[in-house]
Amino acid sequence: MIRNSIKLGTFKGIEIGLDFSWILIFAWVTWSLATHYFPTHYPAWQPAGYWVVAVVTSLFFFGSIVAHELGHSLVALRYHIPVRSITLFIFGGVAQVTKEPKRALEEFLIAIAGPLVSAAIALLFFGLARAVNAPGSPLDALGTWLGVINLSLAVFNLIPGFPLDGGRVFRAAVWALTKDFKRATLTASFLGQLIAYGFIGYGVWMALSGSLMDGLWIGFIGWFLLNAAAMSWQRVTIQDALKGLPASEAMMTDCPHVPRHLPLSELVSRHILKTARRCFPVVEDGHTWGIITLNEIKAVPQDQWDQVTVGRTMIPFQQTHKVAPQTSLAEVLELMTQHEVNQLPVVEGDQLVGMVSREEILRVLKTRSELGLG
Repeated sequence: MIRNSIKLGTFKGIEIGLDFSWILIFAWVTWSLATHYFPTHYPAWQPAGYWVVAVVTSLFFFGSIVAHELGHSLVALRYHIPVRSITLFIFGGVAQVTKEPKRALEEFLIAIAGPLVSAAIALLFFGLARAVNAPGSPLDALGTWLGVINLSLAVFNLIPGFPLDGGRVFRAAVWALTKDFKRATLTASFLGQLIAYGFIGYGVWMALSGSLMDGLWIGFIGWFLLNAAAMSWQRVTIQDALKGLPASEAMMTDCPHVPRHLPLSELVSRHILKTARRCFPVVEDGHTWGIITLNEIKAVPQDQWDQVTVGRTMIPFQQTHKVAPQTSLAEVLELMTQHEVNQLPVVEGDQLVGMVSREEILRVLKTRSELGLG
């Protein structure tokens, strides 16, 4: 789950939550509906009715965004692509997947699933408004607005601006034609950045023309798309650079071992503060019992560090995710992302031979880049 978010629940193993920025957009949508849209189009309602219908409509709207993201996620799971979480934030929703599809068809089906879900929800709400057969009623207003907004959501996401759904459909098409995932991502990312600059330019023009808030909003959307497209390309470039490198290339073999009986206070003062290491194998008599990291230590109140030992806090070794020395660093980084860890033990047979961390992977990439090795 993304930090600074509120967990709502879990569906099919996918955590669903709210980023704190969502509160701002929820309040803005509700206020806009209650004070402008509904009073303009339905002037006969009671004043309190505007706010009640606005709140309910906003809740259904954001539920629709979750359904849109679940559309992507469930198809991704169908192709064994792990989905860590879905988070609602100020720009809508984002599903966090931990690896890329293996084929262009998978990419296309995952990308198109969200707009198809939004289009289906639009038809559902249009059908509700028609079935009520009471023009001007709250249900008619709710159904009509949600139908229009979900249809708009489907159409907007089909803009070929990577990483919008349309951009991913475009990448799938280029991938299918060229058989080159990296080239397809570069092409889609370039188009996505062009479209993002278009949004920013249009937003600036609107702001200078007098529509300040609308212009700022469109400009922020463009800025978000610009950064997302650049980050997507950077992620693929890093994964490509790591494919041919084994875990042993970034493996630390000099990790200090600590015993189970060591109090956390001594671990912090004697090892962490002096060495700046963040992860320690727990080893006694040649047997690896577990791994302890800063996360486990921080979970214990500081006033208990003198009484709590490493053995009580560590992650048992059999419960840790492990890699072999020959495992690709691209796969290692994928596992770290999937399981939300910053380091993994490297084992050969049953023996711990080292540790590999995000910092060491970045160091390897930086060194190879400086040497011109790609």
